[in-house]
Amino acid sequence: MADYDDGLLVVQAQTHRARRKGLSRLDALDPNHALYIPQCPAVHTFGMRFALDLIWLNNAGAVVRIDRDVVPWRMRFCASARSVVETVAGRADAFRAAGVGDSPIQAAAPS
Repeated sequence: MADYDDGLLVVQAQTHRARRKGLSRLDALDPNHALYIPQCPAVHTFGMRFALDLIWLNNAGAVVRIDRDVVPWRMRFCASARSVVETVAGRADAFRAAGVGDSPIQAAAPS
């Protein structure tokens, strides 16, 4: 896990299964939490029950694009991205302000 200012927390999906599942099937996500998926230039929101903000990062961890309010049952792709941070719709700016995208994410899987 990586802790950021204002109590924001980013958890990394490390296994293939965790990456594939993402946040699907959750009823809700704490607005101060996000999921970091490395090596991921595309995501789907199949099975989601809430909209997402997607923060796309390049190899250096810099933001290359933000997709806001991505509703369930959609696909998004970012050719210049190498990873993505998924959070609740409306929260991308808070994570950016806290430092997500300023340097590579060093999130670890929960213990």
